[in-house]
Amino acid sequence: MSLYSYFRISKPSARKVAPGDVDTQYRKLRSRTFWGVTAAYCLFYVCRMTLSVVKQPVVDGGILTPAQIGIVDSALLFVYAFGKFSNGFIADYCNIRRFMAAGLVVSSLLNLVMGALGLLHGWLGFSTVALFVMFFIFWGANGWMQSMGSPPGVISLSRWFPLKTRGTYYSIFCATPYLGKFASMVLTGYVVIWLGWQYGFIFSALCGFIGSVIILVFVSDTPESKGLPSVQQLSGEEVRKTDTMPTRVLQKAVFSHPGIWIIALSSAFVYITQYGISNWGIFFLQKSKGFSLTDAAYVIGISEGIGIVGTVFAGWLSDKVFGGNRIKPVALCGVVCIVSLGLFLLGGGGMASNILFLSVASLSLAVIYCIVAGLMALDFVPRKATGAALGIVGLSSYIAAGIQGVLSGALIGGSSAGGNYDFLPVAMFWMGSCLLSFILPLCSWRYLKKQITIE
Repeated sequence: MSLYSYFRISKPSARKVAPGDVDTQYRKLRSRTFWGVTAAYCLFYVCRMTLSVVKQPVVDGGILTPAQIGIVDSALLFVYAFGKFSNGFIADYCNIRRFMAAGLVVSSLLNLVMGALGLLHGWLGFSTVALFVMFFIFWGANGWMQSMGSPPGVISLSRWFPLKTRGTYYSIFCATPYLGKFASMVLTGYVVIWLGWQYGFIFSALCGFIGSVIILVFVSDTPESKGLPSVQQLSGEEVRKTDTMPTRVLQKAVFSHPGIWIIALSSAFVYITQYGISNWGIFFLQKSKGFSLTDAAYVIGISEGIGIVGTVFAGWLSDKVFGGNRIKPVALCGVVCIVSLGLFLLGGGGMASNILFLSVASLSLAVIYCIVAGLMALDFVPRKATGAALGIVGLSSYIAAGIQGVLSGALIGGSSAGGNYDFLPVAMFWMGSCLLSFILPLCSWRYLKKQITIE
């Protein structure tokens, strides 16, 4: 069997489910697939966050410098951006079960290799430069494997869920990065404390292998591959002309339509604000407001946790409260976010007030992130081109996240004087990005409310 035939989308099964069993079987397989991809994507993040957990012991041990670790970190981020773009297009043609499992298996192997390299370095004492080069290569490769997680996960929602409920389930799936980060920080952190940083990579690899098994056991590719009708027939949804057209034609239409690029640009500004606060928030609180490291980490940690609530809340808010309208909750949360973010960045206050301001901003931004970077793209494009749309949005978002790190550092570093920092320039950068993240879709709603059609 060739790689093409192994990974291509499943053909409809010749054996059909009996009419009386269709609804029961559909709900069962849909539930298994959803919770399978959700659990597995949490474990994708465990394999992605290992380096963040082991930074301190690696630096304290004189193995790599902070600058070297920063370069290794950036390798994953930039490779991930281009990988998500490419794999988004590829995943539209693929068996999502096999494609997603393959990415997690290889990501786990790369974590395992990096843990083994760390052990060998300790035993043999070979050059730290050599270790740095190998880490750079393997962690960059991990970025590509990680990009094989989100597209098939989201495509599974498109293949199994009708439009009217997709937002609710997408918002739950959208919370997996926060859950994966939490699991990695806690579980991998304990392993590193007990056994050493090398075993952090090995533990992450084990989690990834478990996730691969979950995918293979629980996830199904399409309803048709299980002898069921299409999701449109199952839900009574109207079958559009685009549902019967070739994937290649639909992907080309998505790529050339201005609406998807508006979404991609808006998502890029979301990521600038989100990664700016996540990556620099502790430093900002320490230098600008005199917080201790523990207190600053506590404020940022609580706000990240509140982000889980925001992502889950987003789908329910747009589906149930606003009847599937994505623009209204984006506008509402955008205003709340910019005000609360301004109070956090430009105001004073103690622990309680800063937790309040940043938590409200994080919750609001999570709603914008979930809707703009995901749901709008899902609603906007034909089912067969879901991966392509997410690839375009992902490329823009993660390149912006990488550029944010450079610009934020330059704005902060450039404004320092004698150890004192003026955070106003970078605060304006983050707040301006937050403003643009919801103003762009609001001003371009006429593009975003229309399905892509092919004449």
